Amino acid sequence: KTAYEIGVRLVGSEMCIRDRLDSSWNNVMLYIIGLTLSLTAFWLLMSGIYTPLILFLGFISVVFVLYLTRRMDALDEDVFEFKLKRKHFSYWSWLAKEIFKANIDVSKVILSPKMNLSPRLVRVPLSQSNELATVIYANSITLTPGTVSVDIEGDEIIVHALTQELMDGLTEGDMDQRVNYLEKS
Repeated sequence: KTAYEIGVRLVGSEMCIRDRLDSSWNNVMLYIIGLTLSLTAFWLLMSGIYTPLILFLGFISVVFVLYLTRRMDALDEDVFEFKLKRKHFSYWSWLAKEIFKANIDVSKVILSPKMNLSPRLVRVPLSQSNELATVIYANSITLTPGTVSVDIEGDEIIVHALTQELMDGLTEGDMDQRVNYLEKS
């Protein structure tokens, strides 16, 4: 299975993770209002242009996303129970640092006159015990420049790496251990 096929509603880095909602009308309305406010705030922050036409297009976009969310029945069903904890922020800051370091390594490879590329496919063992942790691990590998999670077969991820050094950083198991720590509640 690929990371995109693991769960019916779990789709790669576009996975929908939210707290459990019971099906009462008040909670659904609260979710719709929260989604509307967050989408509107995101639109306003990202656009930076506040002309009537742009504001109207933003309104149409928010309404369209709400329509799609309702049509997919994403308002009524639980996908994964997820509660944001301090260790998640710790992991994200560690991952950002690793992405930054990998960007520098890939830049050195690309900008060097020799271009010391040694592309390879390697099977990396999975030690995660649930689908969410597996997807977090696979997506973290893909987010790190120079490595891409190609496929998940059984208890292994097939990873493409640009150089041996990038692969060595992955096979050391630091990322795997950190995702396993996230997995524990």
